[in-house]
Amino acid sequence: MICLALAGCGSSSSSSSRSTASSSTKAGQSSSTAAATPAPAVAQLAAAESPGVAQFPAANGRSLEQLGKLVKSSVQLGAATGTFTPGTRRFAFALTARSGQYVYAPTAIYLARTPTAPAKGPFVAPADPMGVQPQYRSKQNSGPGGIQAIYSVDLPVAHAGTYAILSLTRTGGSLIGAPGEIAVAASSPIPDIGQRPPAIATDTAATVHGDIALLTTRLPPEHMASVSFNQVLGKRPIALLFSTPQLCVSRVCGPVTDVAVQLQHRFGNRITFIHEEVYVDNQPSRGLRPQLKAFHLQTEPWLFAINRRGIIVARLEGAFGTTGLTQALEAALR
Repeated sequence: MICLALAGCGSSSSSSSRSTASSSTKAGQSSSTAAATPAPAVAQLAAAESPGVAQFPAANGRSLEQLGKLVKSSVQLGAATGTFTPGTRRFAFALTARSGQYVYAPTAIYLARTPTAPAKGPFVAPADPMGVQPQYRSKQNSGPGGIQAIYSVDLPVAHAGTYAILSLTRTGGSLIGAPGEIAVAASSPIPDIGQRPPAIATDTAATVHGDIALLTTRLPPEHMASVSFNQVLGKRPIALLFSTPQLCVSRVCGPVTDVAVQLQHRFGNRITFIHEEVYVDNQPSRGLRPQLKAFHLQTEPWLFAINRRGIIVARLEGAFGTTGLTQALEAALR
C-alpha cells in the first residue's frame, strides 16, 4: 500500500500546484501505513497512450487512503502544471522511478478534497508523446533517452482550495501509485480560454536588427518570428509559444518547442506560429520580457491557441506533446 503524504515539493514555480515524492507520515494518514516499495521503470508507452476506465478500480465511495491500499509499489509524481482556478482544468504530470527513469503505462487520477474524503475517479490520463522526427530535434532535446511523453488529464475542480490526488498506474496485474495535491486559486490574471489575449508586440527579425540569437535560443533556430502577434490577432489563427529552449528552468522548453516546430510543418499554412523567448536579451539576470509580463506569466513554457476571431480556444501550461498541441491547433481552426 502507498502512503498519502501531502506536503508538497512542487515541480512548478507557481504556488498553485504541489506534487510529492515523500512517503513520510502526514495528517490524514494512518500511522500504521508503511512506505511502498519503489517501482522499477516501466516502458509501456503505446499502452499508456490509450488507457481505459475499466483498467482501474471504481471509487465506489472509497477515499484516497482506501484506494491507496490497492497499490503494490510507488513512484514519484512530478506536476507539470501549476495554475488552477475553479472549473475543468488540465493537469499534466510525469511519473518517475527512484532511479530517475520515467514510467509509462496506463494511468488514471483520483481526486478528493482530503485523503479521507470520498474520491472521484478514475479520470484516465493518456500519455501525450513528446518525441519528434530527427529532422525536427534541436540540440536542447535529448531525444529518445529523455522524456518521451507527458501524462495529461482534465480534472473537475469546482471550488477554490486544496485537492488531494492519487495516480494509479496499471502494469501487469498490479497497480503502481503516487500521491500529490493541487491548489486551486479563486482567480488568476493569466488569460484564459474564451478570453481575448493582450495585443502584445512580439519580437521579429526587424525588432532585433537581424540578431537571430536574440529571437530564439533554440539550436538550430526555428522560424516563428516573421510577424508580430498584434499584427495577426483577430485576423488569423495563432499558436503563441512562450519558451526558452536553452535557459528553461523546467527543462522541457526544448522538447515542446520541437513539437511546435514539427507541427508547424503540418499546420503552418493555416496557422501563424509565433515563438517568444522568456528573458530580456536572453539573460535571466535581466528578468522576464514585457510580453510575458503582459500575460502575467511567471513560469515557462506556455502555449496559447487563438482563433481567427482573436479568442483563446486552448492553453497549455508546462510540458505538452503532439496530441495536446494538435488538439489545440485544431480548435484554433474551427
